[in-house]
Amino acid sequence: MPLVNTKEMFKAAYEGGYAIGAFNVNNMEIIQGIVEAGKKLNAPLILQVSKGARAYANHTYLVKLVEAAVEETGLPIALHLDHGPDFETCKSCIDGGFTSVMIDGSHLPYEENVALTKKVVDYAHAHGVTVEGELGQLAGVEDDVNVSAEDASYTNPDQVYDFVTRTGVDSLAIAIGTSHGAYKFKPGQKPQLRFDILEEVSKKLPGFPIVLHGASSVVPEFVEIINNYGGEMPDAIGIPEEMLRQSAQMAVCKINIDSDLRLAMTAAIRKYMAENPSHFDPRQYLKPAREAIQGMVEHKINTVLGCGGKA
Repeated sequence: MPLVNTKEMFKAAYEGGYAIGAFNVNNMEIIQGIVEAGKKLNAPLILQVSKGARAYANHTYLVKLVEAAVEETGLPIALHLDHGPDFETCKSCIDGGFTSVMIDGSHLPYEENVALTKKVVDYAHAHGVTVEGELGQLAGVEDDVNVSAEDASYTNPDQVYDFVTRTGVDSLAIAIGTSHGAYKFKPGQKPQLRFDILEEVSKKLPGFPIVLHGASSVVPEFVEIINNYGGEMPDAIGIPEEMLRQSAQMAVCKINIDSDLRLAMTAAIRKYMAENPSHFDPRQYLKPAREAIQGMVEHKINTVLGCGGKA
């Protein structure tokens, strides 16, 4: 089975009341952990690559690793560009084997966002590639995305129909209260997703797939492990998983997960190295890291996404 785009998997997800996990990948062990979880639970997957990941691991290496994952598992897997900053980056990924791209013009004035997104859509659709656009800005820091709380903005439901109609995008990322990175809310703050905005957007765009970015839950267990083994992470509260599951039962068909994978992997490595300080073989400490990634993805599929058995 070759790589697939997101069109059919989103259609099935919308009709089935579940979401597909879009997991950020940076190296072989992360990819292996994710796809082993997907294979075990027979779940469709989106493996997504940021601009920073392409710079770190090289475009060609990442494409070949994901193609190997498809060959090894037979799962429906889409290879997606996360937060494409410009037309040139999106074009490079489309020409280089990606089956889905995101063009993030959310920081631009509305008409400029429309024009840029449409330019990417026209090129992508001519090559059988699906496109995700974005309206509204999430706060937080992750790779090259850096938006202050003051500059963050909720999606305006009155703009979504015009945006989707004029650009031709296949899915839309909206801002309803999630945020990028691990430090989402301080202790004492109550996380709250704006389900009223999500409901209004779904009324404006019936049957259309919606995307949530910044949806890691920042599992306290892994923060504690990192702190116990030499880390200095502040207390942080992520998005409650029951809220994410509720969104998946509405119009959300794609939920992005990155920080939770990083936390799981880093916690496993820190713990292993602290307990085995004389070991220096990367295979020894990357094996539990890979297993931690697999466990995290299995948990997300079962608890948040609901896409187990849907491959």
